[in-house]
Amino acid sequence: MSQTTSHLLMIRPVQFEYNAQTAVNNAFQSTQDIHAQDLALKEFDDFVTRLREHGIDVTVVNDTAEPHTPDSIFPNNWVSFHDDGSIVLYPMYAVNRRQERKAHVIETIRKQFTIAKQIDLSTFENRDLFLEGTGSMVLDREYKIAYACLSQRTDATVLHEFCKQLGYTPQTFVATDANGFPIYHTNVMMCVGDEYVVICLESIPSIAERNETMSVIGKTNKKIIDITLDQMNHFAGNMLQVRNREGKKFLIMSSQAYSSLTAEQVSEIERYNPIIHSSLDTIERNGGGSARCMMAEVFLPATA
Repeated sequence: MSQTTSHLLMIRPVQFEYNAQTAVNNAFQSTQDIHAQDLALKEFDDFVTRLREHGIDVTVVNDTAEPHTPDSIFPNNWVSFHDDGSIVLYPMYAVNRRQERKAHVIETIRKQFTIAKQIDLSTFENRDLFLEGTGSMVLDREYKIAYACLSQRTDATVLHEFCKQLGYTPQTFVATDANGFPIYHTNVMMCVGDEYVVICLESIPSIAERNETMSVIGKTNKKIIDITLDQMNHFAGNMLQVRNREGKKFLIMSSQAYSSLTAEQVSEIERYNPIIHSSLDTIERNGGGSARCMMAEVFLPATA
């Protein structure tokens, strides 16, 4: 099983804006820009262009005006696509995010890829239990480990159900920001590549949990690249390793994340793969998510 894919799903926003329903536990949302949609659309289009220029396949699906889904630009939270042909739908914390599970998105993917099975975990919403896809979990697909920092949006019960259905082993911990506030999604503090892991170890307050997490990473023989809480606040954990059609690997991040890295960290990452970065300032400020959140990896078998 490869850790990286060359095919991404991205949702082009139609009415992107600050979402008050997610702001209650997303400390990364900081601004309500009046012209957020126009600014975000330009950032989105520039980002897609940059990815395609490097030979990365991106399927762009336009969001619909109704129902209004202000966070549709972050599809990795509601769906994931796996190499055994299964797709997983996830339970979402914010009520207005549940409507992002739109049939036309799945149908667009179905035209290019084989969907053998759909696993619907969204019924956990009825019990107020949530697991927001590859935001809540950072997957080591090769070693079948699901790393997860537990929070209001990442529940251990749902995580264990995902792991049981997909054959993963959960590795859980608690992670907090500089103010002691729980980190809402694991993918803002951690990124797993094929040969390295970028992680904010400082965000795991329990020394025992920190050591255990480092030990699990160590058993996969992946190099740990540690980032600070300040770098995490600039979305330096919100990265994704992908490959292009020729098999060349890249690490994708926002320009804000890239600018927060030290020269040593950049050179450490570039020993493994080049970096692609794009300005996502409006999306980060208003949405509280960054580059990784905008890309849903498609590992499904391509249709013949």
